Amino acid sequence: MELPEIIEAAGRYMDVAGVAVMVIGAVVSIPMALRGFRPRGHPAGSEPLSVYRSYRQLLGRSILLGLELLVAADIIRTVAVAPTYESVGVLAIIVLIRTFLSFSLELEITGRWPWQKQPEDSSAASTGV
Repeated sequence: MELPEIIEAAGRYMDVAGVAVMVIGAVVSIPMALRGFRPRGHPAGSEPLSVYRSYRQLLGRSILLGLELLVAADIIRTVAVAPTYESVGVLAIIVLIRTFLSFSLELEITGRWPWQKQPEDSSAASTGV
């Protein structure tokens, strides 16, 4: 096998891994949401998340991870072949769309943009933890 073929195969495996993460994440999120999953940043004294909201957050996290793997696969495959302006342009458009989706999912999951600081928990700040 030549190096470009190996890199192309690695890109295909990354594609499969990205899709697998999303599918497995969707399936595994169901029992976790039903058991009352609480995200790490969820305040201790607040009301628990509904099953629907919990499932959406868990599913969003698996989609985010899957999108990252798919972007990596696209980059690997574009670099594997002799890059042309057309292939780089298509890659740029794909990365822009997936980045927009990632930012939208992050906003939906955490309620803040990725570049915003996480609000400090008042109970952790008062105890000095």
